[in-house]
Amino acid sequence: MIRIEQTDGCITVTGHAGYAPIGQDIVCAGVSAIVTAFVASVEKLTEDEIQADMTAGDAVIRYENLSARAQLLMDSFFLGVGMIADEYGEFVQVTRRGSR
Repeated sequence: MIRIEQTDGCITVTGHAGYAPIGQDIVCAGVSAIVTAFVASVEKLTEDEIQADMTAGDAVIRYENLSARAQLLMDSFFLGVGMIADEYGEFVQVTRRGSR
């Protein structure tokens, strides 16, 4: 299962969906694409600084005092992964805690 959790100043993404074999797992691929696009969008489209450590099956994204533009990108990120979780709930779990 992929677990996506937001706490104060941090988003963590851990695990593998297990929907299909590695390399064929559309759930993992979808979440990975959204995570990668979110980080790249904040870095390229805003002045905000975030720290992203990403490896296969894990991502830790740290941030402080996001601008309105970066917050909109984060809301889009959670909308996207939330839609995947709605469709594939047994493979993806999203939890938001703390301040946005």
